[in-house]
Amino acid sequence: MGVDVMNLDQSAKNTLKLENTEKRDTLIANEKRYQAQWQKAKIFEADAPTTTEIPSGSMNSAELQKKYPKFFGTFPYPYMNGALHAGHSFTISKVEFTAGFARMQGKRVLFPLGFHVTGMPIKACADKLVDDMKKFGRNFERYEEEDNSITRALPAPTQGQTKEDITKFTSKKGKVSAKAVNVKYQFQIMLALGIPKEEIHKFADAEYWLHFFPPICKQDLNSFGARIDWRRDFLTTDANPYYDAFVRWQMNRLRELDKIQYGVRYCIYSPKDGQPCMDHDRTSGEGVGPQDYTAMKLKVKEWAPKAAELIGEKLPKGASVYLVPATLRPETMYGQTCCFVGPKITYGIFKVSDLEFFVMTLRAAWNLSFQGIFFDSDYFPKDQNELPLVIELPGSAMVGTLVNAPLSVHTKGVRVLPMESVLPTKGTGVVTSVPSDSPDDYVTLKDLAKKADYYGISKEWAELEIVPVVETPSYGNLTAKFIAEKMKINSPKDTKQLAEAKDLAYKEGFYKGTMLVGEFKGESVEAAKPKIREALLKSQDAFAYAEPTSQVVSRSADECVVAYLGQWFLNYGENDPEWRQQASDYVANGLETYQRETKNAFEAMLEWLNRWACARTYGLGSKLPWDRKFLVESLSDSTIYHCYYTVAHLLHEDTWGNKPGVLSSIKPDQMTDEIWDYIFCRRELSSKMVEKSGISKGDLQCMRREFEYWYPLDINSSGKELIGNHLTFFIYVHIALFPKEYWPKSIRCNGHLLLNGDKMSKSTGNFLTLRDAIEKYGADATRIALADAGDGVEDANFEESVANSNILRLFNLKDWIEDVVKDKSLRRGSPDGFWDTLFENEMNALVLNARENYEGLEYKLALKSSLYDFTGARDFYREATSAAGIGMNHDLVLRYVEFQALLLTPIAPHWCDYIWQEVLLKPSTLQNALWPTVPSPSVSLSAAREYVRSTSSNITSAEAVQQKKKDKGKSIAYDPKRPKKLTIFAADKYPAWQQKYIDVIREELEKTQLNDDKELLAKVSKMGETKKAMPFVQSLKRKLTAGEKAETVFDRKLAFDEVGTLMEMTAGLRRTTGCKVVEVVVVDEGGKTGTVVLGKEGEGTKKEGLPQAAEVAVPGQPSFHFENIEE
Repeated sequence: MGVDVMNLDQSAKNTLKLENTEKRDTLIANEKRYQAQWQKAKIFEADAPTTTEIPSGSMNSAELQKKYPKFFGTFPYPYMNGALHAGHSFTISKVEFTAGFARMQGKRVLFPLGFHVTGMPIKACADKLVDDMKKFGRNFERYEEEDNSITRALPAPTQGQTKEDITKFTSKKGKVSAKAVNVKYQFQIMLALGIPKEEIHKFADAEYWLHFFPPICKQDLNSFGARIDWRRDFLTTDANPYYDAFVRWQMNRLRELDKIQYGVRYCIYSPKDGQPCMDHDRTSGEGVGPQDYTAMKLKVKEWAPKAAELIGEKLPKGASVYLVPATLRPETMYGQTCCFVGPKITYGIFKVSDLEFFVMTLRAAWNLSFQGIFFDSDYFPKDQNELPLVIELPGSAMVGTLVNAPLSVHTKGVRVLPMESVLPTKGTGVVTSVPSDSPDDYVTLKDLAKKADYYGISKEWAELEIVPVVETPSYGNLTAKFIAEKMKINSPKDTKQLAEAKDLAYKEGFYKGTMLVGEFKGESVEAAKPKIREALLKSQDAFAYAEPTSQVVSRSADECVVAYLGQWFLNYGENDPEWRQQASDYVANGLETYQRETKNAFEAMLEWLNRWACARTYGLGSKLPWDRKFLVESLSDSTIYHCYYTVAHLLHEDTWGNKPGVLSSIKPDQMTDEIWDYIFCRRELSSKMVEKSGISKGDLQCMRREFEYWYPLDINSSGKELIGNHLTFFIYVHIALFPKEYWPKSIRCNGHLLLNGDKMSKSTGNFLTLRDAIEKYGADATRIALADAGDGVEDANFEESVANSNILRLFNLKDWIEDVVKDKSLRRGSPDGFWDTLFENEMNALVLNARENYEGLEYKLALKSSLYDFTGARDFYREATSAAGIGMNHDLVLRYVEFQALLLTPIAPHWCDYIWQEVLLKPSTLQNALWPTVPSPSVSLSAAREYVRSTSSNITSAEAVQQKKKDKGKSIAYDPKRPKKLTIFAADKYPAWQQKYIDVIREELEKTQLNDDKELLAKVSKMGETKKAMPFVQSLKRKLTAGEKAETVFDRKLAFDEVGTLMEMTAGLRRTTGCKVVEVVVVDEGGKTGTVVLGKEGEGTKKEGLPQAAEVAVPGQPSFHFENIEE
């Protein structure tokens, strides 16, 4: 079966399907028209004030920005090995909305974007295609379909038996594995990306990727309506010679500052690629680092009979053979009572030297061969066949072997025993046993002793004395025994409990334990542990060993190891404490992160992060300037590229740096390190520099002006997973290379984007590219759904139903606006009626609310204020004026339409610009309009509006309850279907009993600002009328927190005219309730009598014997009564 019938493009098969698209198509047509208009007008191209406007050196950066306010925001440039997906667009939307609002604040706005191609992914994919073509032909015509359910291996789970060191912070990421696609070959991935079969062979050339995907990215973002200044785009690597010069400057200066060093260290390494494998080089295992172990050398004193028989004469006489367990707890080695092996695991005996041999798994030996053990440190094997394997034998054959355990109090030796839970995928496959402090070991030994015959061992082998090694305050000096008995763990199969027990034992022992034996007796475990390890290494009873904390697979499908090799690295972390402290202080006190969780993550990362390999030999990139056999690693050439945006358009016109930019005379080789220093305010200009560079003084000052105006970066919007590398590097390198005034102002992190409540996944068909979303819903509906998705660091949710519903919302609102602005029947004259003033006041409040939301980068709330609540205010006004028989005011409606377009512009600019230009007939684009200025809302009118809302709702809800009772055949007070009368009871005085609670509220306001609900409740409860009093107390509290003046609330004066408001409401209530008569009665104290202020009986009529409902009326909380009347 051939390629043509393979249905691989199923990534969106389980997303929402649209049927009638006429309304969507109308909106998209408008969007395309306005996108073309914006691009033609170049409205998103922003420049710094020229040196002609403000002469060079006449103002510093802060003064320049004060005179000409600016906003500079970025999103991490995307990697160009595919199209942008909805997750990209979610992060982009955060800076995009902010940029839109900043324009409305009158700022010059710069939102640029470049394209990242550095590293292994593109080169690895291209090389895989070369292999695919060799197998299947140029167009894969020889491919026969096979089982396509093959998935890439996922990281191995953390295993309880050898859990990573709990004393170390670990960066947790799952981004790469979440993108796994159920296909086997690279050409199938290309098919799934939508690349035609006949075109795929072109991608076998890595260079082709660099020209294919950037234009697609640009096109998709233009279709999204992104406010990007595309003059400033660029491509990384030496494919762009100007950017290449910039990266060389960066690396040279970091090396001069001793931030880049050369040394030998452990790192994740790909044997196939022959180089370190950093985060962005991985298919799985992003965030995984080396785990340091102490590899103990347990010398064989006497082989078990089966092992001796298998080994025979294969080892030389006088050879020393060591079982090599890897431990995280060298301080407990005094308590070794045995050594465990997996009886079903195959082990190897590997030659270290002529008379020295190690016993471990093949996997561990392969890993160790890159750490200078089996081979010279300057040679790494290419294949596992090179390993010096002498013999393989099963773990079961070694059971009973007597070994010498260094430091153990059992100096005559300990036995090798079976442990079913030992895994070959972690450590060396050999585990040393310390039952005093390891719950796993303790429980396993108890089980072995109980079932010695079953396991084929001598019982006494499992019953060596357990000696106390560490004293702990919580668990005594036999921690494992205490915890196992307390948790009632009786079997090695109780894996969940044992994992929990291990955590408890390890943390207690490390942080609170005291050594009871050995050279460091009396010292804390935390202090003694490194000393004991060092002593073991020095005596050669152990050696250092490291392996990945979980499985790492490179982009070339190679399972990675840990190598100990010489490399160039950025000296992040504890080895440059001053640099780390600067970064930590800035995160704590200077950097805006918007959310505490983000700041916490940075603080943890700065504590954990250590030296980072910054060079490689395989992939794409800029060459390391002083050692050109290396390429700069992909996360090291992308730390400060934001400053390159400031001058990119001046240097080159195109993405690749082939066409000269605005300063057309400048060539790449003129961009020396000294020139970059001047541009980035690291040195001043000299005549010698001008002469040497061949660049004019004016051009140099022009480039510097762009940098000093736009920098520092105002916001870097990113996914939270990049805190683990890119964002932390971004902070470090800015601090190293720039004066403090140019350090970034803020980093805003978001969570991952779910799609319809589930993880986005191509393999499950729940996946959308940005292009898919725009073609399906249009740009504005997509943008609204992204704004609605959420703003925190927790995972957000792009709900397709939200995008779909907003197609209808935008279309209907557009139609209504088009009709209403032409409506000749609208009421003319001054908008000063009751409903007019309420509506105008609510619009003013929402304009201010939306502004506050945008300023706080709270886009979900901004959407609520600027669209949902704003249209809700219009609906209320329309219904109220219709019910009152007066209709809407023409001028106020036009103000609403104008405000609606302005408020929604950051989020839905196409729709808003259509309304602005084609409906309101404004002369120029809304993209250049300013945020509206409105007066502060009136507390009185806001209170009246809330009163109208709540009173209307209570009345209509009560009537609905009566109708439901009637429908169910229950007894009712009146028949809602028959002619009826509504009487509303309003009180002009508060009940006397309420005064004492006002005194309580006044006291709490002065004492706690009403922030202590517990204390308030306690005081009210003590006064004995909780059921009656609490609703009253809460209503007062609400008024105060809503902004009403304390004297107004405590004097028990309403902020508005209640009776006047009820009289305005009656016409509308008559219509909504269907009542023939609506009467308003002001009740006297006690509620038995009252005076009619509106009704058939005439104003001023006294009424007695009022219904019981009248008794509960209080100022601001009217009661009401329905009754049937005759026609």
